[in-house]
Amino acid sequence: MTFDNEKTATKPDNFRGEAGEPLADFVAKVERAVAEDDSTRILELVGELHEADLGALLELLNHETRPRLIALMGADFDFAALTEVGETTREDILEELPVETLAEAVRDLESDDAVAILETLEPAEQAEVLEALPARERVVLRRSLDFPEESAGRLMQSTLIAVPPFWTAGQVLDFFRNTDPDLLPDNFFEVFVVDPGYRLLGTVFLDALVRAVPGKRVDEIMQADRRHVRATDGSAEVARLFERYNLVSVPVVDNAERLVGVITIDDIVDVLQEAASEEIKALGGVNASEELSDNFWTIAKSRFLWLLVNLGTAFIASSVLRLFENQLQQMVALAVIAPIVASQGGNSATQTMTVAVRALATRELSRANAMRIILRELAAGALNGAAFGVITGVVAANWFQNLGMAPVVALAMSANLIAGALGGILVPLTLEHFRIDPAVSSSAFVTTVTDVVGYAAFLSIATLWFKLY
Repeated sequence: MTFDNEKTATKPDNFRGEAGEPLADFVAKVERAVAEDDSTRILELVGELHEADLGALLELLNHETRPRLIALMGADFDFAALTEVGETTREDILEELPVETLAEAVRDLESDDAVAILETLEPAEQAEVLEALPARERVVLRRSLDFPEESAGRLMQSTLIAVPPFWTAGQVLDFFRNTDPDLLPDNFFEVFVVDPGYRLLGTVFLDALVRAVPGKRVDEIMQADRRHVRATDGSAEVARLFERYNLVSVPVVDNAERLVGVITIDDIVDVLQEAASEEIKALGGVNASEELSDNFWTIAKSRFLWLLVNLGTAFIASSVLRLFENQLQQMVALAVIAPIVASQGGNSATQTMTVAVRALATRELSRANAMRIILRELAAGALNGAAFGVITGVVAANWFQNLGMAPVVALAMSANLIAGALGGILVPLTLEHFRIDPAVSSSAFVTTVTDVVGYAAFLSIATLWFKLY
């Protein structure tokens, strides 16, 4: 992905409103122009859109309109926009485009953007597109595709600037001026210093380069301890490295320490955004790959299993109520208050669980500080349990004109909020220990814990207090 080169619209028709949302009337104009096969009007409307806005527009168009828009724009369509759309949308568009068009598009993209498009294709179609490319580009892209998915090798950009250690700062700057711009990266921040075997020796940032005396050798101004990643490293690990050390780019090396590419911050922003989106979806029991562009059948299938699991846990919680069926018949007020106790415990557990899952994902929560965090959550749960126990107890006593409800509700509420706090932290930690994604599985277990404890504690205490044997 390339950085924003300040490509902006110069026409009166704007794509986004003041709040940054796409304008419905603009989308309608584009759809009308496509329906009329008016390529001139289409170029007037979208020819100057930034790739991100063009991607957003594609997401808003219907299935049939997208490939027709691309065809009508011809060579003016920026295929980098396909890296800005969801995977489902990208698949739908690529299925409709001929191999020759795809090959031409891939040839004009940065290697990381080209890989993002190629990895969406079926293997046979992918091979066909690669065969249509010049040999050098084909080798570079095949090498990137050979790396595992979600790895640094898939993220990296292969076009970079590497120089020998004996070059001077002046020679490097002359190289910039005299080289065909098409052979240089669109955007770069550093020059890599390599030995004859192309092994990484260090990095010279551009600010150091332009400030250096022209005759100064680059190995005298380079950073020899520059952090780097291996091409096989996971994208999540690379993202954490960027976040921890405030990097804007990082070199990528193979197992022999040879320089093979560079990853820039714009690609890492996408990784972080995708990871955050997946965590939020997982906490809600939604498939990480679900997108707004998916059809209702796909969504229904992906959500069915999670809903089935939750139905099972609901039956477990309800079975507790059945154990106290006699007590509920004797005192109807218990049936009214029991869900309140269980629900409040679930809310408390969800708060703790959300913090815990996020902390595990960012590696802030580990064995080193787990006990301290558990005790902190226990203390917070006990304090809130006592406070809400008193509040709910007073309300319940006045509601049913029964003073005995106050201590029963207070004790049950305190017990359940403590259980919720413990469940919210212990369940994710346990799942993480067994290498199960806590974001996906925690909520079902935690909710079951608070429902069971809430019902059992409240009805047991009520049975003893009111002697409902």
